[in-house]
Amino acid sequence: MLVADVLKPDAVKVISSCTSKKRLFHDLGSLAEGCHGLESADVIDALIEREGLGPTGVGHGIALPHARLPNVDGVLGLFLRLEKPIDYEAVDRQPVDLVFCLLAPEEAGVEHLKALALVSRTMRSEEVCVKLRANTDPATLFALLTETTASQAA
Repeated sequence: MLVADVLKPDAVKVISSCTSKKRLFHDLGSLAEGCHGLESADVIDALIEREGLGPTGVGHGIALPHARLPNVDGVLGLFLRLEKPIDYEAVDRQPVDLVFCLLAPEEAGVEHLKALALVSRTMRSEEVCVKLRANTDPATLFALLTETTASQAA
């Protein structure tokens, strides 16, 4: 599995006006609706419910929110780069500016876990994160995210 298997170019966005985790979930819901045809409210509710189980802010300015939803075919990715970091209640208490969200079918098991592990490995790379933070063009961000995993898989 590669990042390009779950992330499409139109699912990558730079956000300049996000001020809270709640607003971030709304932005993710809107992006999921626009590029995957999902109901924004369903995505927001699922992300909030999942976040209630434990924080998805993994540290170093990175959040990996994820949720399972009905009517989703396969694992879908969304990536947001925030121009201004927000308080996300991350495990290291640092603000978050890189957000990779995964949405999976309710019955997804191993596929969802493999995608989460892949995204986690990708975002753990300090080199990748430095490059992501240095760029504001969605096409460049998409290329950085997808080329990294292609070279790791080789």
